[in-house]
Amino acid sequence: MEKVIVLTAGGTGGHLFPAQALAHVLIARGWQVHLATDGRAERYGHDFPATSVRIIPSATPSGKNPLTMAKAAVTLAKGFWVARKTLKELKPAALVGFGGYPTVPPMLAASSLGIVTCLHEQNGVIGRANRLLARSAKALAASFPVLKGGEAFRDITTLTGNPVRPAVLEAALMDYPLLDSEGPLKLTIFGGSQGARFFSEYMPGVLGRLPEEMRARIKLVQQCRPEDLPKVRVAYRELKLEAEISPFFSDMPERIADSHLVICRSGASSVSELAAIGRPSLLVPLPGSLDQDQKANAQVLADVGGAWIMEQRGLRPNPIADLIEELFSNPDRLIAAAKAAKGQGKPDAAERLADLVEELVAKTGVVL
Repeated sequence: MEKVIVLTAGGTGGHLFPAQALAHVLIARGWQVHLATDGRAERYGHDFPATSVRIIPSATPSGKNPLTMAKAAVTLAKGFWVARKTLKELKPAALVGFGGYPTVPPMLAASSLGIVTCLHEQNGVIGRANRLLARSAKALAASFPVLKGGEAFRDITTLTGNPVRPAVLEAALMDYPLLDSEGPLKLTIFGGSQGARFFSEYMPGVLGRLPEEMRARIKLVQQCRPEDLPKVRVAYRELKLEAEISPFFSDMPERIADSHLVICRSGASSVSELAAIGRPSLLVPLPGSLDQDQKANAQVLADVGGAWIMEQRGLRPNPIADLIEELFSNPDRLIAAAKAAKGQGKPDAAERLADLVEELVAKTGVVL
């Protein structure tokens, strides 16, 4: 009899990357893994190690327009029946959800069929979908010691950490790059799996304020949205700054490891990878987030001295330029921050989560 597990995740990197990490571990333990997600997985989940990828209709209820809300409800209901049919076909021993509204139909369908369910929360604040689904889940795995909004689910919560991909674990073996008074200053800027227009518009002005002799030493890697590439390339060319710019870097974990300083958003995957690899960062949480989850994530590293937080709202170029100049002028601060960040890493998070899932399956008495 096949040992089958279904993983379900929203179709962005923040949800798919930890699911991908768990999939690798489960497959190594002899499980057959299937993924239930939405259409966006074609961009971020192309290398997901699943036996099959099942696209489940889903929608995110947002706004106050009754018609929009009604359409979302109809789509989610359709997704429920598609997910229920899929689960009856696959007959999994358990279903593990990684957040986002695309997980709602599969998780509800699993509960209706008596399939054991487990949730994983990547952020320091429990998301709306997970808050809804945790009421019927057997376990809730947390990435951080404090899960804001998850107080009602303490009895089912286990701290596992946020699983990171094998590429991150490989990058974590790299030593912090040599930083001396004359060599290159390696700076990496990215905005998460979907990019961030803010960094494209903001960072050329910031780096242009650095002393010319320091700017000449910078070796920059920056992720930009495709529509931002031309103007960003021109801006850095005018600054005579060595920059490699692309909408996507398939080897981002290795590039983070080869950095002296990283500037990025503070999504759960980004923070977890910075910690696992052990690199100092300047974090700019996504503003306007409903639950302020990115700020909570960033605070985990900032509290131990592994990162610095800059709020985007009202941020001027000079303060961030001054901080970059100060850090590059004092290598000991960067080295200490790298060590502090590494201390927060949980490279065995995927193994811990796999243990939790297998314990749940064992408790159900499912014969495998």
